[in-house]
Amino acid sequence: MSTRREFLRLMGLSAAAAATLTLWPGITRAATGADTRFLVLMLRGGLDGIHALPPYGDPGYAQLRGPLALTPDGPTAEDPAALRLDGTFALHPALSFAQQLYQRGQLLPIVAAAPPYWGRSHFEAQDCVENGTATPDGAQTGWLNRAVATLPGVDGLAVSTVMPLMMRGGGRISTWSPPLPMRVNPILLQRLEPLYAEDSRLAAAFADALANQGEGSGAAMTSAMGADRAMAAGKAKAMGSGGRLPQLMQAAGTFMARADGPRIGFVEDYGWDTHANQAAILARKLKELDAACASFAQAAQPVWSRTVMVVVTEFGRTARINGTNGTDHGTGGVMFVAGGAVAGGRVGGQWPGMLPGQLYQDRDIHATTDFRAVFKGLLAGHLGIRERVLAARVFPGSAALAPQGGLLRAALAA
Repeated sequence: MSTRREFLRLMGLSAAAAATLTLWPGITRAATGADTRFLVLMLRGGLDGIHALPPYGDPGYAQLRGPLALTPDGPTAEDPAALRLDGTFALHPALSFAQQLYQRGQLLPIVAAAPPYWGRSHFEAQDCVENGTATPDGAQTGWLNRAVATLPGVDGLAVSTVMPLMMRGGGRISTWSPPLPMRVNPILLQRLEPLYAEDSRLAAAFADALANQGEGSGAAMTSAMGADRAMAAGKAKAMGSGGRLPQLMQAAGTFMARADGPRIGFVEDYGWDTHANQAAILARKLKELDAACASFAQAAQPVWSRTVMVVVTEFGRTARINGTNGTDHGTGGVMFVAGGAVAGGRVGGQWPGMLPGQLYQDRDIHATTDFRAVFKGLLAGHLGIRERVLAARVFPGSAALAPQGGLLRAALAA
């Protein structure tokens, strides 16, 4: 077993980070006896699922998307070729690690997915995704926290500066985030990050500033701490601009791979609201997301075969592009389910189409999968939570919504 000092060295964190690390008691397995791991990555701002998973084979796609259309037949002068999955869907060219997972049968994109709330408010949609009910104000606690509370001896981890709604409640949840200087309010930095992430010129500088925060300021800053911060800055720069997501996901994977670590985790990222200049923004953000998933998979390698990771966002984007080469708030989006325990290598969900008459309100992808059905299927099959408990406690009021099956490899689901 590695020591605490060894862990800090491997993570590239300074000694100042030690005070923020949470120690978990020696709990290793849930009542089911299956030593599984479950992570949710929330992309705040509304990822355009049609851009991340272009339905190039749909007859209405190219006309609605115009210059944003991506196909495996590229590259064009503006865009590289998309990564073909099947005769209808491809991955954005920045998602090369995701394609590797798909080829290994460990990635399952789920199309036309949405929470029960079909409005266009970021905050209301996020609340609905996180509280696990049919409405934005349906609960004051989070469904992932309530899932933790149903599993005896299981702890959860939120890799976040402040406790997100999805992890609030009576379950045993700890938070962790990279250290911040005392003179800067972390909530302020959290709110600034999505603003800087929208600007391709400033995003890298902001990411480096976060990684280098406090370097060389005052006598209390030792040379060893300065070296650690320089290492962290180098890692952030090498992983690409636009934030610290790869670092956060690496931390989550390292914590969750420990025998005495948390079994359930949550990570969040900002900057996915792309009303203008979407191609450039998402090329950078999706590259960062791909690197983050690779970082998590590498860090969680000891338990990867027993791990499920879900990437989710609050809503999709409009099918048509707007006048500034962006997209506006929509409905049906995409979920990515990945991990060694996933029955992947295929595209899941029911695709509603993009031809006239197939769009919701003549502008959005019509949602055909309720997020909660996917979450219920994963919590039941992967964590062993009974269906009646899911319907009554974890996702209250969802008894009529059956857990989605076929998400997990048969051996683990059994």
